[in-house]
Amino acid sequence: MEYFKEIEERVILVGVQMNDGEDTEESLEELSELAKTAGAQTVGTIIQNREAVHPGTYIGKGKIEEVRSLVLAMDANGVICDDELSPAQLNNLERELDCKVMDRTLLILDIFARRAVTSEGKIQVELAQLRYRSARLVGLRESLSRLGGGIGTRGPGEKKLEMDRRLIHERISQLKSELETVKRHRDVIRRQREKQHTPVAAIVGYTNAGKSTLLNKLTDAGILAEDKLFATLDPTTRGLELESGQQILLTDTVGFIRKLPHHLIEAFKSTLEEARYSDMILHVVDCSNPNMDMQMHVVYETLRELKVEDKTIITVFNKIDKKTDGEYPRDLQSDYQIQISAKTGEGLDQLISTLEKVLRSQKIYLERLFSYSEAGKIQTIRKYGELISEEYQGDGIYVKAYVPAEFFAAVMEK
Repeated sequence: MEYFKEIEERVILVGVQMNDGEDTEESLEELSELAKTAGAQTVGTIIQNREAVHPGTYIGKGKIEEVRSLVLAMDANGVICDDELSPAQLNNLERELDCKVMDRTLLILDIFARRAVTSEGKIQVELAQLRYRSARLVGLRESLSRLGGGIGTRGPGEKKLEMDRRLIHERISQLKSELETVKRHRDVIRRQREKQHTPVAAIVGYTNAGKSTLLNKLTDAGILAEDKLFATLDPTTRGLELESGQQILLTDTVGFIRKLPHHLIEAFKSTLEEARYSDMILHVVDCSNPNMDMQMHVVYETLRELKVEDKTIITVFNKIDKKTDGEYPRDLQSDYQIQISAKTGEGLDQLISTLEKVLRSQKIYLERLFSYSEAGKIQTIRKYGELISEEYQGDGIYVKAYVPAEFFAAVMEK
């Protein structure tokens, strides 16, 4: 379902400013970036101040006239609304404006459809698209044949609609089953990781904050890192060996965005849950973005929705090479804060030492003399913990180390 593929669309963006503190101008700037990512050119924007969106047409009658005039004046061929439209709103607006009408959700789904590479990503996107479509079969007139009214059209039209509905629901069931298989596979991999006791750090953040660039810099992962929204969609996990010899897995997740469609959160739950099962969170923030505080808020709200709780959070303020105001960014919700530039490498040493510090805080400090017959226990410490020093003495090996709690009793046992 790529709406922007054939020709570059010329679109008008429409938003509603309500008294809820949301900055609609900022939101429309982001919508313009999304449109650009999808291959569309924004040729005009219109904002209406209202207490609430119009239940039938999203905007009021007078504004509809204004939008229609702007569409004609700017030779636009589409309108994108900044919120998810109900089926009735979509249908009514298309009829009133006589042009293609899309909403923020449809736009994000279109971008996700282009970005998905792995079979899991493609299944998740298609599932989200179908769930969105199934409620809007009449409204999405570009993707389905238009249903006419009157004699000779009503019967076949209704049949076509029912057939579309049935096919969509059958496909949704099939995709859910496929996704369940993928989820089981992911659970198996996760359990294998747990058996190996390798700690996992999930990299989360607002879209285009620099998560992939950071993962590439730390691990040479070779992921596409573009200055575009949602450049990376499929999660990537790579190992990183720290200076102490400890191994840690870093997992890149899909970027968050304000008004992230519920269909997508549902469909991508298995991917986003990587954050839930991780040992710590690396929250990457673009500190050069003037909307940094709003973006951080969106990330934390999304993490709460995913029930990601009680995790050590390291906020990584990225792109300090682009920051010009000289202010020190802060995040009161995180445990550690670091300023870096993933592009230039500045601050990465401090990030790595912080990872060491966090891993160490999750282990138990041990000082003990091991007899030479217990050398196997020292190997266990070396493999799963952090060996600080070992001193060979006449009656054994004196060890200072940090050991994971689950191994502490075993290595201390005489």
